Amino acid sequence: MDKNSKRKEALLYHSQPTPGKIQVVPTKKYATQRDLSLAYSPGVAEPCLEIAKDVNDVYKYTTKGNLVAVITNGTAVLGLGDIGPEASKPVMEGKGLLFKIFAGIDVFDIEIGTKDIEEFIQTVKNIAPTFGGINLEDIKAPESFEIERRLVEELNIPVMHDDQHGTAIISSAALLNALELAGKKAEDMKMVVSGAGSAALACANLYILLGVKLENIYMFNSKGLLTKDNASLSDLQQKYAKDMPSISLEEALVDADIFLGLSSGDIMSPQMLLGMADNPIVFAMANPVPEIDYNLAIATRKDVIMATGRSDFPNQVNNVLGFPYIFRGALDVRATKINEAMKMAAVRALAALAKEHVPEQVNVAYGAKKLTFGREYIIPSPFDPRLITVVAPAVAKAAMDSGVALNPITDWEEYKEALLDRLGNDNKMVRLITNRAKMDPKRIVFAEADHLDVLKAAQIVFEEGIGFPILLGHKEIIVELMQEIGFVGDVQIIDPKVADEEERRNRFATTYWKTRQRRGISLLDAQKLMRERNYFAAMMVNEGEADALVSGHSRSYPSVVKPMLQLIDKAPGVSIVATTNMMMTGRGPMFLSDTAINVNPSAEELAKIAIMTSNAAKMFGVEPVIAMVSYSNFGSSTNESASKVREAVAYLHANYPDMIIDGELQADFALNPEMLEKKFPFSKLAGKKVNTLIFPNLESANITYKLMKELHKVDSIGPIMLGMNKPVHIFQLGASVEEMVNMAAIAVIDAQEKEKKRLAVN
Repeated sequence: MDKNSKRKEALLYHSQPTPGKIQVVPTKKYATQRDLSLAYSPGVAEPCLEIAKDVNDVYKYTTKGNLVAVITNGTAVLGLGDIGPEASKPVMEGKGLLFKIFAGIDVFDIEIGTKDIEEFIQTVKNIAPTFGGINLEDIKAPESFEIERRLVEELNIPVMHDDQHGTAIISSAALLNALELAGKKAEDMKMVVSGAGSAALACANLYILLGVKLENIYMFNSKGLLTKDNASLSDLQQKYAKDMPSISLEEALVDADIFLGLSSGDIMSPQMLLGMADNPIVFAMANPVPEIDYNLAIATRKDVIMATGRSDFPNQVNNVLGFPYIFRGALDVRATKINEAMKMAAVRALAALAKEHVPEQVNVAYGAKKLTFGREYIIPSPFDPRLITVVAPAVAKAAMDSGVALNPITDWEEYKEALLDRLGNDNKMVRLITNRAKMDPKRIVFAEADHLDVLKAAQIVFEEGIGFPILLGHKEIIVELMQEIGFVGDVQIIDPKVADEEERRNRFATTYWKTRQRRGISLLDAQKLMRERNYFAAMMVNEGEADALVSGHSRSYPSVVKPMLQLIDKAPGVSIVATTNMMMTGRGPMFLSDTAINVNPSAEELAKIAIMTSNAAKMFGVEPVIAMVSYSNFGSSTNESASKVREAVAYLHANYPDMIIDGELQADFALNPEMLEKKFPFSKLAGKKVNTLIFPNLESANITYKLMKELHKVDSIGPIMLGMNKPVHIFQLGASVEEMVNMAAIAVIDAQEKEKKRLAVN
């Protein structure tokens, strides 16, 4: 995508369908006049009077305890500099979005129109009663230091400037583990810092608490080494100024153990890296271009322990590992501040988490790669679902131990359960799927590429590195549409109908005819069919000219699935093909089967669908907990529809005792673990959180997933084909661009898995 197209896409994202990225959503009923009289006058007077009697009751009756202000004056916005408060608002909204999806924290973003320190401080102090915490953001140094210092001292709620402390906390955790791997002690380390802004100073300050000695730190700004004779240095920078003549960065790096880069790209040469001590620790965190390229550093020295700020290299120092969970823990114990003990607790919690066994869900995000503590894994992944239950409790406990918690936690297990319940539909699974696809992208045929939305989806797949699109359709139309949307790249475009494709058409037709000649298909019939894109595309996959196939945007599901079932075999040992939809619900991903193919499956077929769905869930790192649903509960009906579900469950209990599956169950009992445990304590699902539903027929499954999708705006990925020997996946008619991109990623993962199985057999 060219620069203009990227700009257009970014602007559309922020402006459509409604401007901005966050909104206020009511948390109480408001349907009746009675509801409204409680929400406002006269009922609202009662909590007001209670708070007037005891101001601490504001946490009991209002959102204050879960509300953070993200505050800036727009003087140091990302890499854009001083662009003003209004121009900074999209960034602040984005920070609010991250707070919400990672930690369930509500945010108001506030942009203040002043550069005066005192005015800024007074403004924040005046609005502070509204909030449970203050996240300062994108305020230029040195003003940011004084602003944070004063607000921490003068307010009784948590205040943190994430630009300073976020990077410091995450990189400190990485440093602890890097030192352990290098067999070194912090107090013996020589450290060189490139950058002397707020983040670099905060990092150095925290590293000193880890044991690095001040006299061993050499800090550089854009003009060179910080020295005592430089009158332009701030008071905070003077702390790191050396009483010596200036030396170059290369000279300072000789025998250095640690390099911390928070400056600009490509300033560290291979020669500089070679001059460092054994097992050098290099944190090159300039973004998007690190101080030294990761691959170059690894090629230069095999013993380097490397971290960057980028997601496409190992050991990403990403602030999202810290601030959502630090504020979560601080809010939950009503901490009066975020102190050094709480920051250090976050550091140690993150460092310890990297040494624990990595959940399969995180490994899934990295494809075949199994993450274990080592040089390429010194810091947890942002995908790790344990972060909220590890970092937030550590911070909360540190607040309690250091005496700044006003609402101490007594039941830690209950608290961890509450933390998990806070996480809503944050689409983590979509990010996991996309990231996993990128690890080993495959060739994907888009059989309807001359439709604008399909081409847009192919463009995203190409530009995001999810896969390598092969575009089928009228070539002139595709080229024209590509120019219109700025789709630039070396992609294959094929029109199956043109004369140039005659040889391939005939080759495909002959192969197809040989498999169907005794089932009423003539060679001429096969040749005609190969002019149709879905037949041609399926043969490309069959013949190894593509790895996967997606189609169905412009035609009905039955008409698209027919050629797939005709041309592509079932997987070995599979007797039935089915589909599942992955629904991104508020309780996490839910798998619903069969949503597209089997109209009225038998008990035996239902059992097979359940097994295939279970395997699909595991492929995405989800441990399946399966309810086979009906309109009855455990034999309350003898109707054939309920009986076949019961028979399927009996078969699975007998033959697959390790499967967590039960039924027949009504949907409300299946989805309410407390209600199920109370009424049916004997069930294998009692007290468990069901994440997979198997329906008795196509009608109920298809209606359910579409109701969820439309009424509750639940994102759906699917229908995902189960039981096919090749990766072919079919969109629902009129699927959105986003849905098609997700399905393409699924197709890539399916291709990766099938390739693994083939290699294992061979």
